[in-house]
Amino acid sequence: MPGPDSFAEDWRAGGFGLYVHWPFCAAKCPYCDFNSHVVPAVDQSRWAAALSSEIARLAAELPGRHLGSIFFGGGTPSLMLPETVDAVLRAARAAWGFANDIEITLEANPTSVERGRFGGFADAGVNRLSMGIQALNDADLRRLGRMHSVAEARAAFGVARDCFDRVSFDLIYARQGQTRDAWRAELTDALSMAVDHLSLYQLTIEPGTAFGARAAAGKLRDLPDDDLAADMYLETQDICEAAGMAGYETSNHAKPDAQSRHNLVYWRGGDWAAVGPGAHGRITLPGGRFATEAHRAPGEWLHAVETTGTGESLRELVPGDEQATEYLLMSLRLTEGLDEDRHARLAGARLDEGAIRRLADLGMVERADGRLRTTRAGRPLLNAILRELAA
Repeated sequence: MPGPDSFAEDWRAGGFGLYVHWPFCAAKCPYCDFNSHVVPAVDQSRWAAALSSEIARLAAELPGRHLGSIFFGGGTPSLMLPETVDAVLRAARAAWGFANDIEITLEANPTSVERGRFGGFADAGVNRLSMGIQALNDADLRRLGRMHSVAEARAAFGVARDCFDRVSFDLIYARQGQTRDAWRAELTDALSMAVDHLSLYQLTIEPGTAFGARAAAGKLRDLPDDDLAADMYLETQDICEAAGMAGYETSNHAKPDAQSRHNLVYWRGGDWAAVGPGAHGRITLPGGRFATEAHRAPGEWLHAVETTGTGESLRELVPGDEQATEYLLMSLRLTEGLDEDRHARLAGARLDEGAIRRLADLGMVERADGRLRTTRAGRPLLNAILRELAA
């Protein structure tokens, strides 16, 4: 089995990014299982200082790198003041320096409060906005617990297009009572709005959410069954591809060269420093590659940073075989697939040929140019494919 120092440069295949978690929201959506919290007030100058301190701490361990991407996620990062975003970006630039073509993404909601800050975010250095629209139907927006209307979403999207060259937005489908015809019409409408990127997620019912509790009590009715949801997924791929926004990952679609560079860091097995409550990172140090986690509770995280100099709650070595498994799980989400030689170096062995042949005979995977990819028929069955290959 390869030792922990064998893969010191492996992260370069995926690149290096920074993830910044802003844990606060104006309201908690019933389907959301992210680390998000509703609080009456936030001392943004204090949070800016703590996030900047964490960036400086990690930079001391990861010298000489340049950031290819920064992603402000949450929570609702568009509730940050532009001055807070500016402080964090100045800290990141001082820590590592920026690649000439750095992608800096901020997630936003389309309410009027946040919309008024878009220009300030652009002035601070944000060059890509990812907007949580989620539905183009007012009744479904209310059902999803969203605080905006379709009209507000369209108005906010117009402001975003004026402020940013790159704008993405999210939609959720396979919603309660949704038919194929209704989703087809909504997706066609979304594509007429789209700039260069769309994230299209099937509604999943997660334990610990309000929807999860309703489902357990038998009160969440009219969800599409598995067959209808699968049909919606396949039709989504066809419609987006015909519109010039082919799927490059299970739930993400983009025009050529407009993929989310930051998310590609995750899916390609790169390194990312992560700061903020509950943030998870992967960093390669002289002793190997490490998984990092931060305290989840905002108050606990802030107190830890200010009193101990670190918000980390966990740092754990990721052995080569576990790196290989992570790479397998993430890379097969991409249409570009998995580099078989790279996987073999991490795992210390090649993938099972018998399993690959069985899947290929079923039309679920294919090989080309040293890469293993799922086929169009295989992508809806990704979990089954992964179980077979990871066995």
